[in-house]
Amino acid sequence: MTRIALVTDSTCDLPPQLVTTRGITVVPLTVSLDGHDYKDGVEITAAEFYAKLTAQSKTGTSQPTPALFAQAYRSLLEDHDRVFSMHISEGLSGTLASAQQAAAEVGEGRVRVVDSEVVSMALGLLCLVAADALAAGEGLDATEAEVARVRDSMRAYFTVATLEHLRRGGRIGRATEMLGSVLQFKPVLCLAGGEVAPLERVRTRGRALARVLELVRSVDRGEGLCAIVAHAAAEETAEMFAQELEGVTDTLMVQPLGPVVGAHAGPGTVGVACYPAELHRLGLKLSSSELLRR
Repeated sequence: MTRIALVTDSTCDLPPQLVTTRGITVVPLTVSLDGHDYKDGVEITAAEFYAKLTAQSKTGTSQPTPALFAQAYRSLLEDHDRVFSMHISEGLSGTLASAQQAAAEVGEGRVRVVDSEVVSMALGLLCLVAADALAAGEGLDATEAEVARVRDSMRAYFTVATLEHLRRGGRIGRATEMLGSVLQFKPVLCLAGGEVAPLERVRTRGRALARVLELVRSVDRGEGLCAIVAHAAAEETAEMFAQELEGVTDTLMVQPLGPVVGAHAGPGTVGVACYPAELHRLGLKLSSSELLRR
């Protein structure tokens, strides 16, 4: 049987325990905060980042270098035959380009680099799908096909306290059309076509939060949804989301947005990524210890 390692980047926003149990290697991006650089999830946690973040803070992010990816690939290829490396959407980061350059350096055909076309909670779910496929002995082609099939039905809805963080970070995508009305309305956003896209403008934050829940409930869920509720320093709201969705989800986690994603989304962001559980042919199964509230 071909041994295949799974690599992603820190914008998957999965908890360290789950990454370890699923055998996922995470290459960190870098977040800068008030002049200091930190490896995302390695040198600063989500809780530490939001504790340091103020309204006056200056933040920025940068992709991993090709050398960092190459180091990870070479280490894994010492005891694996191939690497499946899936990353944040090319439309949101240069991370994929770094991974592709590194893959070319370590040898043709040894590393399959895949654009997830999503980020954060949605990328985390796809990583779990890939991990289960590889654990079941699937090859590179079958694993990529499984990921693509689930991704096609993935939905990711979220709302932010302000669009300013997305604007400053250059990750606002098609949501630029909402900028002129941020004082009068609250945005409801989604991930579409590999970027942040606008869905609706509503009058209040409460209505924006309610609308995200309505959109998730409207997903054709069949036997239930596999879902992650994610938040940036909004744990109470995220837990409320989880309680509201317990009746429609087959698998549910609550996770903080990591420092890199949080730097672009901003405090107060809350969202849900989900897909119909029946679409995962191998069945995404998490143990009770992996169904985390963090």
